[in-house]
Amino acid sequence: MNALKKTLIIGVLVLLTFSTAMAQEEAPAISLNLDKTVLNNGGDIIVSGKAPAGKPVFIEVWAEQKVKASRFDSDPDKETGKRPYILYLTEAMPAYYKIFMPKDRQPAIDAAKNEGKKWSFSKTLKETGADAAYSAPGMIAIDRCQASLMGSIIGSRGDMLCPMDASENKKSSMQLVKARFRSPEKIMGADVDMSPDGTFTAHIKIRKGLAPGKYMVAARVDKDIKSRVASFENTIKLPNIYLSNAGTSLNLLGPFFLTLAVSIFGVLMGAGGGFILNPLLLSIWPLPHTIVAGTVMPTVLFSQGSGIYNYSKIKFIHWKLGISIGLAMLAGSFIGPKLTELITLDQFKFVFGWILIVLAALMFWQTTPGYLEKNKKEQAILKEFKKKAEEAAKTKACS
Repeated sequence: MNALKKTLIIGVLVLLTFSTAMAQEEAPAISLNLDKTVLNNGGDIIVSGKAPAGKPVFIEVWAEQKVKASRFDSDPDKETGKRPYILYLTEAMPAYYKIFMPKDRQPAIDAAKNEGKKWSFSKTLKETGADAAYSAPGMIAIDRCQASLMGSIIGSRGDMLCPMDASENKKSSMQLVKARFRSPEKIMGADVDMSPDGTFTAHIKIRKGLAPGKYMVAARVDKDIKSRVASFENTIKLPNIYLSNAGTSLNLLGPFFLTLAVSIFGVLMGAGGGFILNPLLLSIWPLPHTIVAGTVMPTVLFSQGSGIYNYSKIKFIHWKLGISIGLAMLAGSFIGPKLTELITLDQFKFVFGWILIVLAALMFWQTTPGYLEKNKKEQAILKEFKKKAEEAAKTKACS
């Protein structure tokens, strides 16, 4: 009987010891608290907690909403000089991602800013020690496509390559994060105040115009020591709308009235206004050039349709010429959307800007007195157009 009691007592002690050990393993090494659970189109939120004393704390914040991100690698290899022509593409990039680090890491972030477009996200993470804490985007699924020089010119993605291993995937995710968010200050911030006993506080600002929905927050010391994931909600209301394919939100009234003015001027020039609206949208709102190019296309359809109807009434349309050059535009419309995936925002702005400059210079030259005097035929065309416009105005007035 005594032996049985001893066995039971030993069994209970072992069970208690095991339960205590399991509880210790499950308990997070870092505590984490948020002062708010809901934000209205951005705002300030205070993150606080306690980590092991003497260790730097890195806080990751990322949105539950996903967005598309791509990067076309056409830079020559440093050793071989060959251009890889590989397209990296993911549909699972967080619409918002930022890693906050101790305030003494600010010089490394400033150094990245000073490097301009050549700054390296992976290098900065390593220099600040945040590479061990980088986690959320590192696990996203990334596809790779092998393109060619000719394929890239016509916008072909090329053939799908084999999946990357975890290490390569994580490295590529860093490059995609940079391609998506571009500037260091958008994805890194030195906002964490540390105390000798391990307590920390971070005053985090979520700017307006970000994605609505749930945002995750996690504190890390390294890949093994981390907190539980906390969350807060970011809400938006009309007239703000969320552009899911752009990963951002904006006030609808601004683009509406801008487009109204642009369409009036654009149709007056015999165009849909897209060539004016496109650079304005890129300059005023933080939208990806691929989304701007794609969104402007259907909006131009409305002004084009109305313009075609009104120009046909005053007989200013030459249908044979219009249809023939329209076939060329049809072919170009298949290439253009694919090509936007393979060029950066800077390349897009550079090409688009030079096209506008050349067209502006050409049109200005053709309105100079010297040019008009040498081109009697164009003068006759202008007179004929003016005559038709006057006749159309009289007919409309009489009716």
